[in-house]
Amino acid sequence: MKKIVLVTGATSGFGKAIAIKFAENSDKLIITGRRNDRLLDLKLKLEKEYNTEVLALCFDVRNSSEVEKTIVALPEKWKAIDVLVNNAGLAAGMHPIHEGVLDDWERMIDTNMKGLLYMTRFVAPLMVARKKGHIINIGSVAGKEVYPNGNVYCGSKFGVDAITKGTRIDLVQYNIKVTQIAPGAANTEFSLVRFHGDQERADNVYKGFKPLSAEDVAETVYYVTTLPDHVNINDLVLMPTAQASSMHFYKV
Repeated sequence: MKKIVLVTGATSGFGKAIAIKFAENSDKLIITGRRNDRLLDLKLKLEKEYNTEVLALCFDVRNSSEVEKTIVALPEKWKAIDVLVNNAGLAAGMHPIHEGVLDDWERMIDTNMKGLLYMTRFVAPLMVARKKGHIINIGSVAGKEVYPNGNVYCGSKFGVDAITKGTRIDLVQYNIKVTQIAPGAANTEFSLVRFHGDQERADNVYKGFKPLSAEDVAETVYYVTTLPDHVNINDLVLMPTAQASSMHFYKV
C-alpha cells in the first residue's frame, strides 16, 4: 500500500536521496525546501522517472508561522501523512567556542532543533488523530559525542537525540513510531555548507577513506519503515567502515 512521506530539506543531500528512495518504491511524496527551483526540478524528476504523485512545498522550517500555515493548508488527500522525515539540518562554521560566529550558531539551532520541533508539532497531530505514523529524525554521531570546535553543532544534535527520545515517550500511546538515524561522515554538501563554500577544505574532509553517501543513509531510512507494525527502531547509528568514532578514522 502506498505511503505518504513528507521529507524536509529535500533539495539536496540526504533529503533528495531519501525522496528518490521512497519514490522508487511507489510511495507518494511531499517534498519541502527553501530553494524552489531545485524543489520543482526534483518534483518533475520523481513524477517522470517513478510515476508517483509529488507535492512540492517551498517554505522555511525555521519559520513557525510558515510551517503551521503550510501544514494546516494541506489538501485533504495529503493530510494522512504516514512518514515524516525531519531531515533539514546543517553545520555552519567550525570555531572554538570563544571565537564562534553568532549567525552560524543561530542558523544551526534554528534549523536543526527548532525546525524539527515546528514540523513535529504540526504534523504529529495528524498522526495522533489516526493513531498511525512514523517520525524519523536525522541526527548525527555529533549528537552522541562531541569533538573539537563542534560545540554548537554537537549541542544541536544532542538536542535532536533528546527530543527524539522524548517524542517517542509522548507518542507511544498513539501507536506512532519514532526513530533517530544518526550518520557519521557522509560526503554530501554538508562540509561545503559548514565551510561556507570552501570546496578545497570540504574535499579534504573525505580524503583517504570512503565516506557514507546520501544513498546509504536513504537506504537506512527506508529500511526502518519496512519493519512489522510491532517493531520500532528507536536509534540507529551508521558510520563508514573506516570510521570508529567522531574523531577516529583509518585513512590511507
